[in-house]
Amino acid sequence: MHEHQTAHNQPEQTGSTFNLNAHFIGPNPPTSFNPKSVMPTVAPTASIGPFSSVIGDVTVCENVFIAPNVSVRADEGSPFYIGAHTNLQDGVIVHGLAGEKVAHNGRQYSIYIGEHVSCAHGCIVHGPCKIGDRAFIGFHTVVMNCIIGEGCVLSPNVLVTGGVKLPPDRFVPAGTIVDTQEKADRLPPVPNNQVEFAQGVQNVNNAFPAAYALTFGSVKCSCGLACDRGTLKCIPE
Repeated sequence: MHEHQTAHNQPEQTGSTFNLNAHFIGPNPPTSFNPKSVMPTVAPTASIGPFSSVIGDVTVCENVFIAPNVSVRADEGSPFYIGAHTNLQDGVIVHGLAGEKVAHNGRQYSIYIGEHVSCAHGCIVHGPCKIGDRAFIGFHTVVMNCIIGEGCVLSPNVLVTGGVKLPPDRFVPAGTIVDTQEKADRLPPVPNNQVEFAQGVQNVNNAFPAAYALTFGSVKCSCGLACDRGTLKCIPE
């Protein structure tokens, strides 16, 4: 065995860490409600962490950070769009209902997530849903069948649903249920300290894609081979 070769089925060990980037990137299975099988499109500078899944008609734009243990599953509702410099933190779930859509710039999406958005640990984004640029979705918060305006900050354990549209730059306090437009229209503006907090989270997560690329290297698809990040075509090893 060569000096740097590892035993079959053993992860490559570097120093005191194991470099095991086991994620799944693959097409959705054809079904009666979603008969077309589509591979995700992943930008070269995006990062998909260990044990995460990106399935189906999903566009992942430049410098997106998808942390470990994230599920982005466009096998029912589709397509999904994740804008540049957005982060999906550990445990985030992104899924959508079949046939339910939101509109953005004349196109229909199951889920549209804008640029510079933070989806914090354990939150659920369920389509139909649109999240505007610079929004912050708090820990364990659920957004479903709604539109979140640009610059909104949602605190932990919030529920936004019922077809509501949150105006831009509104703040949703922890534990709040927003399920009518009347409640959405009464929300206060985002306090300055919350704007600073959301920007700080953005700054941290914007640094992760390049940093993790140095540790984990190339994206690998469901075949287990290294893949070109732009086309997701397999590269023989």
